[in-house]
Amino acid sequence: MDDLIRMGEQAQQASRQLAQLSTARKNKILKLVAQALRQFKNEIIVENNQDLVNVTGLTDSFIDRLTLDDKRIEQIATGVEQVVTLSDPIGEINKGWKTEDELAITKQRVPLGVIGMIYEARPNVTVDAFALTFKTGNAVILRGGKESLLTNIKLVAVIKKVLRDNDINEHAVQVLHDTAHETANKMMSLTDYIDVLIPRGSARLIKTVVENAKVPVIQTGAGNCHIYVDEFAQAKMAVNIIVNAKTQRPSVCNAAEKIVIHSVVATKILPMIAKALKPFNVELRGDEQARKILPDIKLATEEDWQTEYNDYIMAIKVVDSIDDAINHINKYNTKHSEAIITDNYANSEKFLQQIDAACVYVNASTRFTDGFKFGFGAEIGISTQKLHARGPMGLEELTSTKYLIRGHGQIRK
Repeated sequence: MDDLIRMGEQAQQASRQLAQLSTARKNKILKLVAQALRQFKNEIIVENNQDLVNVTGLTDSFIDRLTLDDKRIEQIATGVEQVVTLSDPIGEINKGWKTEDELAITKQRVPLGVIGMIYEARPNVTVDAFALTFKTGNAVILRGGKESLLTNIKLVAVIKKVLRDNDINEHAVQVLHDTAHETANKMMSLTDYIDVLIPRGSARLIKTVVENAKVPVIQTGAGNCHIYVDEFAQAKMAVNIIVNAKTQRPSVCNAAEKIVIHSVVATKILPMIAKALKPFNVELRGDEQARKILPDIKLATEEDWQTEYNDYIMAIKVVDSIDDAINHINKYNTKHSEAIITDNYANSEKFLQQIDAACVYVNASTRFTDGFKFGFGAEIGISTQKLHARGPMGLEELTSTKYLIRGHGQIRK
């Protein structure tokens, strides 16, 4: 606990310096971090390979999330550079007014302070979290999973070197070397040092943090994402979107897990979907109506409707109306990303307005729920809650506000 308190104190001290940095200086540091990631990519990959050697008994999708190569490091560096191009929200005046007492009040955007991140085997989160928190004047304490420990330590070492070389407090970013659950639990209780905690990973991880943390939590989401094929859907479009949303990267939270399809088009389109998914070895499960059309698939259970697979598995629900589709999705979704495929404008608008999720799509893949694709640069997570932040969390979501009140001697009567 003493080590965590020391980290908290160091982070607080760093955050005070960060809050005073100009946008130009922050952008200069971020550009140098992107350059350093490219410069030291071979060393980063060596550490990542050692992490891969150390892990056993993990699924292919989990290993995919853990793995770094030249292309992924370049993507991470590019994400940092995109953050540079974004407007700095710190210091922004949202509004100003004068009261009846002649007090001049302005509302200004400010950093949150110290942000804690608890996440699993996604080394890109290490850099994404730094880039976004640094741009918004926040310090960050990172607790990644044990599977990516060596990679995370190396990534943070690369960042810290840039900070030291440029007279920035290196404790702007810190990573826990102790990945024990007990240490994570202690981190969740550091209310004197951490202003907000952001979990990112499996549904179980997020649930654990939400239920045990004393520090305020922004809940990022598991993704039990659905694609509803409406009776007015174009068959080819539906097939293409479902294949992309499931197979482009099935291990991530915005990958589609369920197909909901109108009974009017199910007989025609489901065999097309099954054929298109077959080369990817996607296992299909379905309700009784789906199995009448695709007799070789397994019967979906109640557990299937609730499960985020993060794997090459999809479950199919056949419905008789858009209202049935909306009700089914709202019952089982995790409020992440949902999509409708339709050429009917009224149905698309109904779906947009009645689906309870952070991101709702018409005729597009759920895979676009991503801070980079939304134009936010990197993202620190995708919030599925409704307070403070919702959806991909970029720069603005890592800020708070304060009121600045200027007077000339007023006292309250």
